Amino acid sequence: MTAPHDITIFTIGHSNHGLDHFLALLETAGITALADVRSKPASRFCPHFNRENLKAALIAHGISYVYLGDALGGKPADPALYTNGNPDYQKIAASAAFKGGLARLMAGAKTYRIAMMCAERDPRQCHRTHLITPALVAERVAITHILSDGGLLPHSELAAEMAGGQFDLLSI
Repeated sequence: MTAPHDITIFTIGHSNHGLDHFLALLETAGITALADVRSKPASRFCPHFNRENLKAALIAHGISYVYLGDALGGKPADPALYTNGNPDYQKIAASAAFKGGLARLMAGAKTYRIAMMCAERDPRQCHRTHLITPALVAERVAITHILSDGGLLPHSELAAEMAGGQFDLLSI
């Protein structure tokens, strides 16, 4: 286990952002690598977020790209990781693939300033927060959410808000 907060990992949702806005969000936060944690790294509505298009755009802006959705995605291919047709986060988090993906993410964060990315704009509604973040926090990794307006929200503040029953989609 690492010492308290030796590592910080960021999260971001690509939502329906234009590519320039998305890249500006990453650059403003000083992100040097992006870990794509989508189970299916494609977007019908925003083709610039399709895996190869996104990878090329990031590399052109000096940001490394790694796909980890096969290990850290919220909708795994393995049917054994579902209960009653829904992804079972406890089963996913206990899987060897998930643990391996976490290890890769944490190792990368020792060299890069990493953001893990999924499609969902609001971190309250994404597996980044409900599946991956608890496992990282248990390893004493600090998590910061990059919001669509460029603001940075420490996960400790988001967790306190969620525990207090506060939920306002318009605040993001």
